[in-house]
Amino acid sequence: MPTTVRIPTQLRSLTGGNSEATVEGATVKEVINNLEKDYPGIGERLLDESGNLRRFVNVYLVDEDIRFLNGLNTEVSPGQSLSIVPAVAGG
Repeated sequence: MPTTVRIPTQLRSLTGGNSEATVEGATVKEVINNLEKDYPGIGERLLDESGNLRRFVNVYLVDEDIRFLNGLNTEVSPGQSLSIVPAVAGG
């Protein structure tokens, strides 16, 4: 069973307007890599040149921030969902 990835409004131009995508992957990094294969350009918006999650991007597995789990190496079980949430700043 693939993982459902919730796509924020800011990235939907890369997914043809879709708010969700379903992709395979055993870890968050594999899910992102497979998301990039289906939607070219989305990977560079999420990961920096070193392959690390960008500072202003938060990814939640179910309701847990992956930064407090095992980062991009966090295991994803079949049927779980990932949410991509851009950081919001204001003043």
